Amino acid sequence: MGFPYPPLANMYESLVFFSWVLSLFYLFFFSRKYKWGLFGFLSSLFCSLLLLIPLLVGMDRSPKPLVPALQSFWLYLHVITCFLGYGGVGIGFLLSLIYLLGKNKGGHFWPSEEILEEGTYKAIVLGFLFLTLGIITGAAWAHYAWGRYWAWDPKETWSLITWLIYAGWLHARLMRGWRGKRMAMLSVIGFASVIFTYVGVNYLLSGLHSYG
Repeated sequence: MGFPYPPLANMYESLVFFSWVLSLFYLFFFSRKYKWGLFGFLSSLFCSLLLLIPLLVGMDRSPKPLVPALQSFWLYLHVITCFLGYGGVGIGFLLSLIYLLGKNKGGHFWPSEEILEEGTYKAIVLGFLFLTLGIITGAAWAHYAWGRYWAWDPKETWSLITWLIYAGWLHARLMRGWRGKRMAMLSVIGFASVIFTYVGVNYLLSGLHSYG
C-alpha cells in the first residue's frame, strides 16, 4: 500500500483541492453573514474557472503516484496550511474585487463598502495566519528533508514576498488606518503574488519545489 496523501500530487489535483478550499471557506465562514448574490456568484465562478483550467490548457489529469520527496507527513502540515492560506486571501481578493467593481451601491445584491472592508479584513487575517503556518512548517520540512531551513528557492522566495505583502496590508490597516480603494488594490496585488507563487514559479522558474 502506498503513502496515503491528499489530492496534491500534481497541478491538476492541487487546482481541484484549491477549489474545494475556496468553496469551504465561503460556505462555512462567509456565506451566512454576507448574504448577497454577487459574492456567491463570484465565488462559484472562481471555483468553476479553477476546475476549467485543466480542460482549457489540456493539462494531464491522469492519477500519478506521489514522488518520493513528497512522501512525508509534512505534506499534510505544510501544503494544506498553504492552501488554507490561499483560500483565505482568495476570499479577500473576491471581496476586494467587488469593492472595486462598484462603490456606494449597497443593497441585497451589492454590499456596502463597510461590509466589504470588514469581510476582506477577516478573510486576510485568517489567510495570513495559515500562510505564516505554511512558511513555518515548510522551513521545518526543509530542515528534515534537506538539512537546512531556508535555501532561497524560487518558491520559498515568492512565498516570502507574498507573506510580506499581506503583512504590509495588515500593518497599513491596523497601524496606519488605511481604508478604501488602496487597500482593495493591495489585496488584489497580494493575490496576484499568490497566483504567481502557486502557478508561475512551477512553470517559469526551476527549483526544489518543481513538482507540478
